[in-house]
Amino acid sequence: MKYIGETLVSCGLKKFVFCGLSWGLISILTLILVACGSSLPKGESKTRSQWNSFDEAKASFDNIILHETTTSDLQALGFDPYSTPNVRILSYLDILQKFSPNNSVTPEDFPPSVRSCLASREACLAYEATPGVNTSKRVGNVVLDLLKFKRERIQTGWNFKALIVIDHNVVVYKIWSGVPFIDEGQIHKNPLGPLQDSVGSTMTGAVGI
Repeated sequence: MKYIGETLVSCGLKKFVFCGLSWGLISILTLILVACGSSLPKGESKTRSQWNSFDEAKASFDNIILHETTTSDLQALGFDPYSTPNVRILSYLDILQKFSPNNSVTPEDFPPSVRSCLASREACLAYEATPGVNTSKRVGNVVLDLLKFKRERIQTGWNFKALIVIDHNVVVYKIWSGVPFIDEGQIHKNPLGPLQDSVGSTMTGAVGI
């Protein structure tokens, strides 16, 4: 009995020491995360171009004059696929799909200048430019974020889209769209934190999916 009692006491002490060490490691890890994780990850997606803002891109677009601006002029304005990165060249077949995404839109619904351009076939083409910047940054509590309990993300930036239709090297149609100022926030809460993925994986494996 004495031996059994000593064994139980010894096991209890080991368990206590183990628990103490575990909590100690967790505390140390938390302190490290707080100290070293003063800033959360962030990323940036940028479509390279000569413009640094929405206003700059829009100003260049506004300088395009229909039936006057030539492909050479577009190079100076920044809408040239051979000198400006990420400017796409569209054939007359691509233009047709752009203006007629479904059967409810017929060529008769197209702007007159576009219809005339399409009649030129290979002499008709278009430039499509989509400059922009999108910055994503995680904010909030560092520990809650890294342990996946709560993650907050902010996205900022701008984007500009331009479609320029060219008939025999002269601009005959143009249209633009875009977002001058992007400011979006997302919050994702995970009650189980780092255990959420483990529980989900265990349940998935249990049902044989």
